[in-house]
Amino acid sequence: MPAPPQTVRRRKVFYIPGYDPFPARRYRELYRTEGAKQAEISGYGLHVEATTGDGLYGWHASGLIDDTRVTADFEVLLWSDIVRDSMSNSIPSTYWQLIRTSWIYIASGTLRRLAVLPKGPLAAALYPIGVLILQLLTAVLAAHLVGWALSTLFGAATLWAIGPGAVLNWGTSLLYWTPFFAIIVLVLRWFKSQDRRIYAYYLMHDYAFSASQNGATPPALQTRMDEFRGTIATSLLQDYDEVLVVGHSSGAHLAVSILADILRDNLNRPASPALSFLSIGHVIPMVSFLPDAWALRRDLQFLSELDEIVWVDVTAQGDGCCFPLCDPVGVSGVSTADKQWPLVFSAQFSRTMAPERWTAQRRQYFKLHFQYLCAFENPLDYDYFQITAGPLTLGKRYATRAPSPSRIDVPVSKYTNTAP
Repeated sequence: MPAPPQTVRRRKVFYIPGYDPFPARRYRELYRTEGAKQAEISGYGLHVEATTGDGLYGWHASGLIDDTRVTADFEVLLWSDIVRDSMSNSIPSTYWQLIRTSWIYIASGTLRRLAVLPKGPLAAALYPIGVLILQLLTAVLAAHLVGWALSTLFGAATLWAIGPGAVLNWGTSLLYWTPFFAIIVLVLRWFKSQDRRIYAYYLMHDYAFSASQNGATPPALQTRMDEFRGTIATSLLQDYDEVLVVGHSSGAHLAVSILADILRDNLNRPASPALSFLSIGHVIPMVSFLPDAWALRRDLQFLSELDEIVWVDVTAQGDGCCFPLCDPVGVSGVSTADKQWPLVFSAQFSRTMAPERWTAQRRQYFKLHFQYLCAFENPLDYDYFQITAGPLTLGKRYATRAPSPSRIDVPVSKYTNTAP
């Protein structure tokens, strides 16, 4: 098969977001504002404008990098409506999700397997469970204190009025229990109202959605992924030098299965355009370790062995919401002797961000989870805007990049099989 192109004049970029209820405009504005910052820092040209054609969820970028003009058409493959539908507004149903999801991860052995990975991702996995339990205990304690205060104060006054021999257990019990459940509801509602800063409900919904089918793809999401597959496959027939798929967070494992299906159907496709896959901030083990995720494990193994694609995986230890430097194929137990992807390396937030910004944001985990899409004061060898609007294909850009070793490499099929 002829070699794929190494340089780019025209690129198509598909961005697959993670479990995110927000509209596509958010990503366009993020790219526009952060791209302008990166261009000023790095000394190249980048212009971004809204798409005026048929693309409903995208934008157009024009880069002038290394004296080469590159145009890039962006499209966001949205599944935010599915995300919103899966998010319960009910506090009791969220706690039911907590019980059900915890049982799935514990009973299937998934939690035990996650425990051998670096502690950061495991802490992130346990975070919503621990916070929601703590919130419930806090609500119960507050209700108890209010009930105790009322029954003590007003119960004592009633006893003094009637006489010391009167026993009013039912009265004091009524004073205790009447506000008890109301206080619990009020406290839990207050905690829920603060979730934009805490993210406990958000992450619980995320994990519950991933575990809802024990790792199998939910039907509504599978239908949407089939649509995405058709969209990407069509772009491979158009006049582009590179088709780049970016899978962020949960979007990374969606991209794995979509690209695997495309390449199964088109193993003899022309070498041009180059097909590239950039996974950033992945959480693949949260799904691939589940018992019924056999299709994802099969797709991981298949994609890792192909010459027809370049797959680069970028994470960072500072991102507490991902699995940093964990090769998703190796940790999922499906590596074979023919494995060649992904190339795994770190975005090194502590070095690529300005020291003062890193100090200020190092505990803002959710914000850092989106840092891969943002500007760096010292970008080193990871620059999202050069990758998406620069003159080199992903394969050419990292052709000499030595991969960082995976934290964990599990023998093939030790934990999970690749077929049902």
